[in-house]
Amino acid sequence: MESGGKGWRYGSLFFYTACALALFSPRVTGQIRYSIPEEMPVGSFVGNIDSDLGLEPKRLISGKARVFTADSSEYIGLDKENGHLVVKNKIDREELCGEVSACSVSFDVILENPMELYRVSVDIQDINDNSPVFPKSKIEQKISELAVLGARFPLESAIDPDVGVNTLQKYTLQPTDHFKLNVQNGAGGNKNVEMVLHSPLDREKKQHHNLILTALDGGKPQRSATVQINIIVLDVNDNAPVFSQVLYPKCLFFCFYAPLSLSLSLSIYTEFKFVGGISL
Repeated sequence: MESGGKGWRYGSLFFYTACALALFSPRVTGQIRYSIPEEMPVGSFVGNIDSDLGLEPKRLISGKARVFTADSSEYIGLDKENGHLVVKNKIDREELCGEVSACSVSFDVILENPMELYRVSVDIQDINDNSPVFPKSKIEQKISELAVLGARFPLESAIDPDVGVNTLQKYTLQPTDHFKLNVQNGAGGNKNVEMVLHSPLDREKKQHHNLILTALDGGKPQRSATVQINIIVLDVNDNAPVFSQVLYPKCLFFCFYAPLSLSLSLSIYTEFKFVGGISL
């Protein structure tokens, strides 16, 4: 019985609290939406809330208009004299919203006598203010000269905090004598990049290959980043030893006469140490 009474009291408390909020909280009188690019200088014009909402002249002053934000962050300010909304603090879209494409700041403009509440949202458009960045300025790859055609070698991707067309769009690789690029879309919109061997390597012909990997975004003006790739071709035992001459002079006697004179003694051999004027 006691637990039932507690439940009734808690239910009544919730009901009266909800009623109080409904009675004393100002209802939303109107709402409006603006759009501005990020990184606008402090004091830049956003919109005229006075005329856009159709308020009476000097209503912002008589109603003691003020801006209220739930998290106390004030990116947009209000000039009550002329009704202008202006940039109060510079807005960095990447810092504010990260990789989320849709980015906005919202706040309320509250008036008194009578109480009115206007909800304002400002969309923050991305600008191409960031270049792609590679984790390293140089990459070293050691590859065997017997690597099969079609072998794949993953590379570290570039990072671009911008969104939409302003973020990383494509890669290029130069030169392409032995390697070509393979780029695939990965999780979260990231691009996975790798080199693919399409022409055989030969260390005896060339021990090092220097390539340039370039990452480009789609903004205007376009921004890019490069990384140097140094390919070291590893040697394998793919060549047999070769004599520089087919026949050596001091081998003439042995090569031609030794098979016929294996039964002769060394003393007999020395008597014939001059053959055709050639010293053995």
